[in-house]
Amino acid sequence: MTVTARRELVSPAVRNAFRSLATDLTIRIVSELWEDHGFVPVPPDELKYSDPGARRTEFMLYAEGVDWADEGHVRRALLVFEDFIRTCKNQGWQTDKWLEDIRVRLERDGFALDDEGRISWTNPPVLVRDLSTLSDASGITIELERIRRDLTTDPQGAIGAAKQLIEATAKTALQELSIEVDKNAALPALISTVQKALKLDAASAPEGPDGSKAVKKILSGSVNIAVGVAELRNQGFGSGHGQVSAPSGLGVRHARLTVNAAVTWCELILDTLSDPAAPWRKAPA
Repeated sequence: MTVTARRELVSPAVRNAFRSLATDLTIRIVSELWEDHGFVPVPPDELKYSDPGARRTEFMLYAEGVDWADEGHVRRALLVFEDFIRTCKNQGWQTDKWLEDIRVRLERDGFALDDEGRISWTNPPVLVRDLSTLSDASGITIELERIRRDLTTDPQGAIGAAKQLIEATAKTALQELSIEVDKNAALPALISTVQKALKLDAASAPEGPDGSKAVKKILSGSVNIAVGVAELRNQGFGSGHGQVSAPSGLGVRHARLTVNAAVTWCELILDTLSDPAAPWRKAPA
């Protein structure tokens, strides 16, 4: 089994900056700011951080309990960070230097800090799923990173990455199902193979909601969505093919449409793959 590292959404540099804020706060305040958002400290004997400062150590007891690669954890941790900023302001800190340092570090991680001390994602995660259960999610992860990078700055690149995200998801799912894949298989064939394997094609859908006419229509539409993303990229609107002239009229809205379509299909595949009650897990009667 290949173990794939999950990308942390908040860098150590940002965490270190907020840890420094704890130096001039009381231990009680530091713990309350974390616990207000549902975090609990790790046992002291499990702490991998060593510091003579009790307040910074208190900060790290909670910080090491955060899964920095999990979007839900990170959203709550950002609320903690906002409260740290608000607390320091209320205590009369001079805001120029320390706040600007935090702002710069957050921007490097893809976050924005407004004048009210609120932190927001500049480019939020595209696919909100725990990929750690997959034997190797690196192919999916790298395309998600390309989309995050290009979505608002390079529509052509984002469209190309959206097509590659579908391809990576299809191949990953088939690998998890121990189904061999032709390396040269066209994307429509991959899409058809994986949907049949997961009983997501209209022909093999069982009785119940999965076999209803409405769900069958949606499943048929999902195939068209995935194939449409590939066709848009192949027509020169996505990266991956050299062209004489760059496509004209291509904008961020086209990239968002394509990425959202790709994510819809990928979520369908990954959700079905991980669902213990999914029809594909049941032996035929």
